[in-house]
Amino acid sequence: MDHSELILMRDVSIDFHLEGKSKVEIAKERDLSRFQVARLLSSARDLGIVRIAISLPEESDSELGAQLSAELGVDVSISPSHSDVGQRRELLARTVARAVRDRVREGMTVGMSWSRTIEAAAQYIDQLAPCEIVQLVGAQPVQGSGDSLELIQRFKAMPGVRTWPIWAPLVVRDAATATGLREQPQIAEALAKAGSLDLAVVAIGGWSRPTSTVYPNLSDADLEAARAGGTVGECSGRLFDADGREVQTPLDERVVAVTLEQLRRTPEVIACGFGAPCAPAVRAAVRGGFASALVLDAECAQAMVAVRS
Repeated sequence: MDHSELILMRDVSIDFHLEGKSKVEIAKERDLSRFQVARLLSSARDLGIVRIAISLPEESDSELGAQLSAELGVDVSISPSHSDVGQRRELLARTVARAVRDRVREGMTVGMSWSRTIEAAAQYIDQLAPCEIVQLVGAQPVQGSGDSLELIQRFKAMPGVRTWPIWAPLVVRDAATATGLREQPQIAEALAKAGSLDLAVVAIGGWSRPTSTVYPNLSDADLEAARAGGTVGECSGRLFDADGREVQTPLDERVVAVTLEQLRRTPEVIACGFGAPCAPAVRAAVRGGFASALVLDAECAQAMVAVRS
């Protein structure tokens, strides 16, 4: 996409959003088809040229974001709210995509975890500066969604992007299998790369069946160990307590993924949180030092204020 097309996107967006011209009027004035105008307007939103804020008065995203940012000491972005859960996740995904596009620079090593939101965000990233993308977690298929391997393949198709995949499940049956997988050369390289990232993109899950993709796949013994350790959240298959400290359980030996310590050593970690139930876990991730920039939906942000402690 060249600079002249970006300028055209900007000008068409001004005509439509600020001047109130119809797509038909713009198409006639600029010798375009109505479908070309629609595509330009859609691309302008996806690329962040147009940023539309729609909220009820009590949902002022900028005010709420500034409040949380000042309190937590991290950058906070909040996506618009919506009464439909699916639409709300899509709005969060767009905000995550914009945060990634704004931060990735040529030559960076970027770690990419997986969640339904991160998977959706990838659909709004058409290109990145030449960089390396490291898969941070093994595949954990979720009904109705893809997985981390599918996600990494999307980035592999981008010009100038080199990928480091993890050809393994996120959680395996026993420790010996996990050890063997982690020792496979390609997987070992990817996990080692996770220790020298410039930027990471992760999701913070609460500790319950609906809010964590790992939770439904654990045994009763695993769940009891997590409860005994005071687990409040999960990030990339790693459990943590209310202070963001690792909760050691037998699950650790069966997970093929980045560690929380590797994330702490990463200069910037974009952590996304979706829904009010995840609020305590997001706050804990900040306390634990593995979330330096938050991208939240309005419900999660409002709940974080409510659970302030």
